[in-house]
Amino acid sequence: MACQSAPAIMDEQALLGLNPNADACYRQRALAYFEQLKESQDAWEVCAEALAKGIYSDDHVKFFCFQVLEHQIKYRHGVLNAAQQQLIRETLMKWLQTQLMNMHQEKPFIRNKAAQVLALTFVREYLTHWPKFFFDILTLIGLNPHGVDIYLRTLMAIDAEVVDRDIMHSHEEVRRNTLIKDGMREQCIPSLVESWFQILQAYQQSHSELTCQCLEVVGAYVSWIDLNLIANDRFVNLLLSQMSVEDLREEACDCLFEIINKGMDPVDKTKLVESLCQVLQSAGFFNVEQEEDVDFLAKFSRLVNGMGQSLVLSWTKLHKTGNVKIAAETLRALEAKVPLMLQLLVHEDDDISANIVGFCYEYLHVLKQLPLLTDQQKANVEAIMLAVMKKLTYDDEYNFENEGEDEAMFVEYRKQLKMLLDRLAQVSPELFLGSVRRVFNNSLQSWQTAPFMEVEVAIRLLYMLGEALPASHGAHFTGDATKASTLQEMMRTLISSGVSEYQHASVALEFFETVVRYDKFFIVEPQHIPSVLMAFLDHRGLRHSSPKVRSRVAYLFSRFVKTLHKHMNAFIEDILSRIQDLLELAPPENGFPALLTNDDQLFIFETAGVLIVYGESPAERKQALMRSLLNPLIDGFGLLLAKLPQEADEERQTVLADCLSHAVGFASRTSKAFSNKQTVKTCGCTEVYRDCLHAFLPALSCPVQRAPLRSAVRSFLHRMIICLEEEVLPFIPAASEHMLKDCEPKDLQEFIPLISQITAKFKGQVSPFLQQVFMPLVLAIFEVLGRPAEENDQTAALEKQMLRRSYFAFIQTITGSGMNEVMANQGAENVERVLFTIIQGAVDFPDPIAQKTCFIILTKLVELWGGKDGLVGFPDFIYKHIVPACFLAPLKPTFDLSDAQTVLTLSEITLTLKMIHLKRGPEFIQFLQQEYLPSLQVSADITQELCQVLQQPDVKVLKNYMKAFFQRGKL
Repeated sequence: MACQSAPAIMDEQALLGLNPNADACYRQRALAYFEQLKESQDAWEVCAEALAKGIYSDDHVKFFCFQVLEHQIKYRHGVLNAAQQQLIRETLMKWLQTQLMNMHQEKPFIRNKAAQVLALTFVREYLTHWPKFFFDILTLIGLNPHGVDIYLRTLMAIDAEVVDRDIMHSHEEVRRNTLIKDGMREQCIPSLVESWFQILQAYQQSHSELTCQCLEVVGAYVSWIDLNLIANDRFVNLLLSQMSVEDLREEACDCLFEIINKGMDPVDKTKLVESLCQVLQSAGFFNVEQEEDVDFLAKFSRLVNGMGQSLVLSWTKLHKTGNVKIAAETLRALEAKVPLMLQLLVHEDDDISANIVGFCYEYLHVLKQLPLLTDQQKANVEAIMLAVMKKLTYDDEYNFENEGEDEAMFVEYRKQLKMLLDRLAQVSPELFLGSVRRVFNNSLQSWQTAPFMEVEVAIRLLYMLGEALPASHGAHFTGDATKASTLQEMMRTLISSGVSEYQHASVALEFFETVVRYDKFFIVEPQHIPSVLMAFLDHRGLRHSSPKVRSRVAYLFSRFVKTLHKHMNAFIEDILSRIQDLLELAPPENGFPALLTNDDQLFIFETAGVLIVYGESPAERKQALMRSLLNPLIDGFGLLLAKLPQEADEERQTVLADCLSHAVGFASRTSKAFSNKQTVKTCGCTEVYRDCLHAFLPALSCPVQRAPLRSAVRSFLHRMIICLEEEVLPFIPAASEHMLKDCEPKDLQEFIPLISQITAKFKGQVSPFLQQVFMPLVLAIFEVLGRPAEENDQTAALEKQMLRRSYFAFIQTITGSGMNEVMANQGAENVERVLFTIIQGAVDFPDPIAQKTCFIILTKLVELWGGKDGLVGFPDFIYKHIVPACFLAPLKPTFDLSDAQTVLTLSEITLTLKMIHLKRGPEFIQFLQQEYLPSLQVSADITQELCQVLQQPDVKVLKNYMKAFFQRGKL
């Protein structure tokens, strides 16, 4: 026997480290010992001996031994000799034998690990060395409960290894698993099924946990074995008898669900479902109201859902094949389950209800395909509709102010119910509209005395109508009073009923959501706008007692105003005065809790901006209103900014900086109201925003809290470039100077888009400024890129990569805007320095995005400076550096032509070469033929070929040729 050459004892000192409470040094030693035993050719055999002889009683040591064995089977089975493989088999059987005699069972974690090791051994050896695996185990264990437990756990572990579809398998494993299943079907499945029957029968009274395990095994295996072995009288009767045993019923339900779920011929499936239903019904399981065990009912609901969906699938297949008679029988069988489905759907427990939604949805889909509905089918639709409306209702326990897991689950469940409602509307729009109208009107007539959940769900249904019904069914608004839609009528009721006064947060939210959902209603009936505006502005909306309502209403109010601003001219100044206190900057020291968060205030500022800009007042009035809106921000900003540098406490500094950032953000948000028609200039607001710039820019030189302040001011400048046009230009030089001082990579990276935006927008107008700022900016970038960084600092490396990309994008913006003089006027030395960085970016860094940008720049520079009257010395630069870059970059091993970005880079390289030929003509071809390509050892034939393609007008041909050329060059 192989184990005789193994060391006879284990390292007892190392084993001490297996205890979870052991010292770190012991744990380290145990780990090292584990590695040693795993990798050794035969040292692991000592673990096999320990398990076979039961030498150790410590659970951690036994688990450790199984782990070592597991490693051998999993990773080293192929290198074990026949004797060692035999040793593993014998060890497992001896260990199993000891379990039969033990008074006490092993802990579950050891039994699970043993089952795993047995399953792995089975997978490796069943087809070759151990075809009698199950026969040996069943012979050994008989009906011993300890043995049966390991046997069932092993079957589940085999299912995980061989069948489980959630586990990814290689092609080789899939092939092996198929062979294993085929072998099992041929050789042992009938014996296994017989053993399951014996176990279920023997232990249903005495060992419920074993019976449940066995039911789980049957459920797992039924998907791929012959169904007749399970779906027969003796087996199904046994399962049904277990449906009446409290400890077994849930697992029996799951097992029946798996049987029903098995793929089958539609006629056979219908017969199976029907026979099962008859037995369940006669056994009293359909009397759902009398069942108090909700956990069982949830499982039963899932089973009924499976049966219903199976019947739908059978009907669909039969319907498609035109088998009318049998399809009609299947539909009758299906509809016979609807009363049971409705009982489960309307059950007060949401888990039970949620488990039947699938069947309900698919049944409605069947009805949708029928040409005409019978009276009974219409009654079913109505019953489902009422059930869904009832189930949409919140319960008393729902916590609106502090939503937890239960609340999240209800929100998800509501989404499922909404799908049902949408499907109901498709099946019978008239019925759907009528039902919603009835529920809505009943609830709103008596909203003062109705519980909040009834009122909320009534408004919720009105909200859902719009999505569920197409416009042709009344879910639209018309100007013609005689044709006023049902929806219009319901909206009138919603607004005039006074329900907006309902105190509960959920009703308030639903009211405002619905008003904004149907804001087009107010275009048809603008007379309702004043009353809804008041609801937004008073204790019902922005001043509601619930912060959640206030927050949501701030957003909804901005949407409402944006849509209906044309109808609000008469109320503008009244609204602005009513929201005045909500527009205040809340400095941290005032001690009052703000009604709105800073994010909510952004929406209010934007709303105020929209009201001012789109009002019909003359420009002077708009300017006065905008000034009264922004001056408090400007004043508050100045005071806080003066305080900030004097503040020693860092936490307090952060709070002040946040407040300053918010002030800038609020001012920025008001500018979103302007458009191409309503510009800052036409509204007379230029001066107001200039004053903002004067106030905010000093923050750039604040010595503390630089990052948040710079970020806020930079964002404001981006907005002003769009809104103020050239009026912003005088502020840019000073702002740039401040932002280029003491730069971090992130500062620079965020500053470059600002300069690029100015360049692209103003072009020649900013040329003098750009010439001035160009080299300081470039030098700041070089300085940051040149800073040493830790070798493995991924963050620093990524920051530099992003900065490099931003730098090249900036150069591209300048060259692309036709402002070559910005670079040309930097002096020969500086121009050369910049050009070399572009060559370096094109060739040296394996970043295809940056490389592509560099070649776009080079193409543009060749176009601008590469001709006869171009920049002095540039043709020389073309031949010495640009042409080599076009060939060296694609020849680099990092230039991956299977990568889409890299292919785009190659495309730009081709365009660069094409542009050089356009500008330099035959001189360039001669240089390639006589000097450059020979220096790369390119043969005369290929050189000739490349030059010919280069001279053809079709760029596409050249692109394809260059790709092939470099693919060849890399071989």
